[in-house]
Amino acid sequence: MAPPVKSKFLWLADDNGCWVWQRGRTSAGYGMMTRDGKRMYAHRVFYEDRHGPIPDGLELDHLCGSRACVNPDHLEAVTHAENVRRGRAGKINNGMTRRTHCPQGHPYDEENTYLYRRKDGGVNRMCRACRNARRS
Repeated sequence: MAPPVKSKFLWLADDNGCWVWQRGRTSAGYGMMTRDGKRMYAHRVFYEDRHGPIPDGLELDHLCGSRACVNPDHLEAVTHAENVRRGRAGKINNGMTRRTHCPQGHPYDEENTYLYRRKDGGVNRMCRACRNARRS
């Protein structure tokens, strides 16, 4: 299925079917782009190009858990309460069950995931690519 914004340089498909945004991102990992002279979240542009305007009172939930994903099939318009509820549900076991990619779009796979024990005894994970980038 072809994306609504046609450029192979804006996103790359991954093994999960995510279209990972390759341009500018917010500090939280959401893709940003300019359309009609306005800065916009890239995932909102892709969603609206495919499905039409986001209904008033709703926001987009990344079903894949990757904020950098702009695949409109991975997005669902939901209430804020539902989005928050789903986010909390995805954080069972310290967030390691639902999220497949870090906020910058790197995969949480065996090679790219660093696990560490917290002071309270729990286990967290960190993206190795982002960790290495911060250290350099």
